[in-house]
Amino acid sequence: MAITAQMVKELREKTGAGMMDCKKALQETDGDMDKAIDFLREKGIAKAAKKADRIAAEGTTYILAEGNAAVILEVNSETDFVAKNEGFQVLVKDLAEFLLQKKPATVEDALGQEMANGTKVEEYINSAIAKIGEKLTLRRFEIKTKGDNDAFGAYLHMGGRIGVLTVVTGSTDEDAAKDVAMHIAALNPKYVSRDQVSAEEVAHEREVLKQQALNEGKPENIVEKMVEGRLSKYFEDICALDQAFVKNPDQKVRQFLESKGAALESFVRYEVGEGIEKRQDNFAEEVMSQVKK
Repeated sequence: MAITAQMVKELREKTGAGMMDCKKALQETDGDMDKAIDFLREKGIAKAAKKADRIAAEGTTYILAEGNAAVILEVNSETDFVAKNEGFQVLVKDLAEFLLQKKPATVEDALGQEMANGTKVEEYINSAIAKIGEKLTLRRFEIKTKGDNDAFGAYLHMGGRIGVLTVVTGSTDEDAAKDVAMHIAALNPKYVSRDQVSAEEVAHEREVLKQQALNEGKPENIVEKMVEGRLSKYFEDICALDQAFVKNPDQKVRQFLESKGAALESFVRYEVGEGIEKRQDNFAEEVMSQVKK
């Protein structure tokens, strides 16, 4: 399979490995991106695979909570300048109020429903596009509910570049719930706890770590113990409750919550533009000459 500059660029962004290492990994794995990531990790070149694609789109995240329901949403614009526009901010808040009131199942469902003024959501967004002069989209949202004895934690980083909504049970301490949301914004875990990690993912990671240890020349009789130790570190990287709490690294997030008589039920973390490739920059051209060598 022909290895393109775009493929090298994508692998480099996902792993942080060097350009030529990425090219070699893709050649060795016949262009299979996932296998190339494993190849680099097994060689000790890449510490971990970054699953999110390059962040390119602009816009904001926003959170609105009323009583026992809350919504987190992302609305995209073409430029950061427009994201700070007052009209855009009004649009985002209006959409949040609509979503929390109507609780549609999907974005498509939401766009076809009417707002309080009788205008369909899609038409309302289109009118904002006409006024502001940029393409605007309601990209995603999620609605969370809680009990009377629970708490929402809402945190917006850099005015909405990252938004995190947590649901904490067993306590009404909103400050503690917000502290956990802040932690999640900073460390970006994938799961609440290791119980949520699938058996398939654990088995895959265990095999990668085993090959990594063997390639380092470690004796087979100690490889298994090394793998289990490294697997524990892997859980710390991806599971919120296993992570060192950002506001007090001497305790885990789990310990912080237990000190409040609380537990983390779930969280939603949105980062503006993650997974959207807004434009191709000159990087592909920059690496083309290297790929051809």
